[in-house]
Amino acid sequence: MRAKPPRRSARTTPAETLVSTEWLAAQLAGQGKSRSGLRVRVVDASWHMPHLGRDPRREFEAAHIPGAVFFDIDAIADRSTSLPHMLPGPAQFGRQVGDLGISSHDLVVVYDVRGVVSAARVWWTFRAMGHNRVAVLDGGLRKWQAEGRAVETGAARVAPARFRARLLRSIVRSLDQVRQNIESQREQTLDARSRGRFAGTEPEPRAGLRGGHIPGSLNLPYDELYRPDGTMLPPEGLRQAFTAAGVDPARPVTTTCGSGVTASVLALGLHLTGHRKVAVYDGSWTEWAGHPDTPVQI
Repeated sequence: MRAKPPRRSARTTPAETLVSTEWLAAQLAGQGKSRSGLRVRVVDASWHMPHLGRDPRREFEAAHIPGAVFFDIDAIADRSTSLPHMLPGPAQFGRQVGDLGISSHDLVVVYDVRGVVSAARVWWTFRAMGHNRVAVLDGGLRKWQAEGRAVETGAARVAPARFRARLLRSIVRSLDQVRQNIESQREQTLDARSRGRFAGTEPEPRAGLRGGHIPGSLNLPYDELYRPDGTMLPPEGLRQAFTAAGVDPARPVTTTCGSGVTASVLALGLHLTGHRKVAVYDGSWTEWAGHPDTPVQI
């Protein structure tokens, strides 16, 4: 039952990771507390590729789930690098998330406007910062509005809270770690980009990047994990998709994509099947293909 909320335990089960619109509406009607007593904080994590020219913050102010705050993945990020939305340090993350009114004791429910895309990235980011009381709204704002549920307009009004973050390195991969894995093959590398980008037959949306993929990696386009309405496939459907892509469920997986966003969709999907040895390559193809000495396979 995907509508059950995460418990107070530091671990979350697949059933607790994806919550329904019905469940969230019930929490909001109950003064924003889950049955376990945790305060529910709703986060709009919408993000779009720069070339689309969309402003997710403006879209948030035009319509968002009541009580939601906007999580800007390009602002809550490491600003010392030119790579897009890389993980910030724990101190920065804790400060900025606290400014959004989110505390370390809250149950965070993340959504985006498309279904489950950038919401998965923010779900993974919270987990990478040591916060496991985090879930994704299945179908996102798209499903919420299709059901005629209430929305708010304008900027969020919040009271700052205290959030303590600590980096969980086991679910984050760096360029050096991915490079070393080409030789060791300790982990499977799974790419979320389109088949054309993976094969180098489609141009990369970011100028100057080579085409192709990390040697030895597998390919599963992230949008193959969805139903037509933007909700995630059930666990058995997810398992079938991963199996068809050649993923061995008994071995660790590192997911990658263009910049670490849709790689998180694969990480979420694997988590929903019960796979626990999953990491995301934060820099992904933007970092890998931007280096002149990294090997590329076509």
